[in-house]
Amino acid sequence: MPRTLITGGAGFLGSHLADALLNRGHEVICMDNLITGDLRNIEHLFGQDGFLFIRQDVTNYIHLPGPIDNILHFASPASPIDYLKLPIQTLKVGSLGTHKALGLAKEKNARFLLASTSEVYGDPLIHPQKEDYWGNVNPIGPRGVYDEAKRFAEAMTMAYNRYHGVETRIVRIFNTYGPRMRVEDGRVVSTFITQALQNQPLTVFGDGSQTRSFCFVSDEVEGIIRLLESDVSHPVNIGNPFEMTVKQLGEQVIELIGSQSVIELKELPEDDPKVRQPDITLAQHHLDWAPKVSLREGLEKTIEYFKKVLASQPI
Repeated sequence: MPRTLITGGAGFLGSHLADALLNRGHEVICMDNLITGDLRNIEHLFGQDGFLFIRQDVTNYIHLPGPIDNILHFASPASPIDYLKLPIQTLKVGSLGTHKALGLAKEKNARFLLASTSEVYGDPLIHPQKEDYWGNVNPIGPRGVYDEAKRFAEAMTMAYNRYHGVETRIVRIFNTYGPRMRVEDGRVVSTFITQALQNQPLTVFGDGSQTRSFCFVSDEVEGIIRLLESDVSHPVNIGNPFEMTVKQLGEQVIELIGSQSVIELKELPEDDPKVRQPDITLAQHHLDWAPKVSLREGLEKTIEYFKKVLASQPI
């Protein structure tokens, strides 16, 4: 039975990874300080054989007795509303947290997988984005706290790979959505669904022509696990290459919900990327992976989840 640590394990992606790895026969340890994670994401796992939750800030020294086979480093605020509110914590978990997690991987001779992001490409000058593109990032802009934390984390991961011989993997995650997203996380899918369910205006920044590509969480998790189990040490994009404008997404959410909402344009935030679309050639070739869930199907599942969450909240 492989023993796997997931930092940020009570978060959106971390909790889905915990489910998937437990189903594959792993013993799973979730570590989270709950700064953006939520115990409700993993409460169904409490008491299950092979599952352990540890509340800890991973920027502090990590001690775990016994063997560890895999470390998936997913601890970090990951939405703009979070990392703009928590800039220092975001930088610390990308630097100190990655250092501590890599140190544990070195000590335990564990395979290490870093959750990086499409934000390392910044506001890209190359479209779609391939892994050999170095990016166009403003290091001192408001989004730099997240972008540069992840770029530093990638550099440190590769240094441990080259200098210490740690077996490493790097996944560059593109926009992912699905159940367990937070209502208030500020990401476009959760925001649009929440607004549309309440017949509120959908806030679209700029003129809505900026593009994004959305991957349903089950597809994202499958790609991440295939990368973990592969022998690919260089970064790999995992995301859905189907590209659409933000305005088109809003219109589809309104249609699926049957909402009375209208689209309301707001000023575009600083350094907001104009385009975002993964080139997944490497994932297709090395991992035999491509997304399967259509946007419509994924949105329908996510809408049902948000209906339940909003119904359970006090008025």
